Amino acid sequence: MYARYVKRICDVALAIAATIVLAPVMAIAAVAILLDDGSPAIFKQRRVGLDGREFTVFKFRSMAIDTGDVAKARAQAARVTRVGRIIRRLNVDELPQLWNIVRGDMSIVGPRPPLSSQTVLIDLRQRNGAFSCRPGLTGLAQVNAYDGMTEKTKAMYDGQYAAHISVGLDLGIIMRTIGYLFRTPPVY
Repeated sequence: MYARYVKRICDVALAIAATIVLAPVMAIAAVAILLDDGSPAIFKQRRVGLDGREFTVFKFRSMAIDTGDVAKARAQAARVTRVGRIIRRLNVDELPQLWNIVRGDMSIVGPRPPLSSQTVLIDLRQRNGAFSCRPGLTGLAQVNAYDGMTEKTKAMYDGQYAAHISVGLDLGIIMRTIGYLFRTPPVY
């Protein structure tokens, strides 16, 4: 019942509330991006989500204009802007995904949506059932040192999450994510 109905209602309510509360932060980020590197402030990218279907994810643009699709693990070698470094460090670049949650593309908690070029991760997730749930802003893999993991380990955590979705698991992941946000951020 929770995974099928209640989770979606909670996602929409939390996303709308977070958008209202964080609107000033998002406005400052958008203006800073525009002043630093021009328009557009929002970056759109195709990602793989629920049932393996592609959707458009929204993020604040942290890389120079005309930078191609680059996975976050390889983004350090790409052209990250001055403002981009800051918004990534503070995870502000992810805030436009609140709109993805309201639209139904994503959830607050779930596996992070991969790029369609991440074929190994996609294959592993298809085999372990991780695409049976909406992708999320945060997830079990993210609170277990996501950026340092192999794709096999990420997919393992994603499959575990999809098989055990519950209120308690989601709340635990949210609390661990909040704790992560208050730690010294990684340097990009």
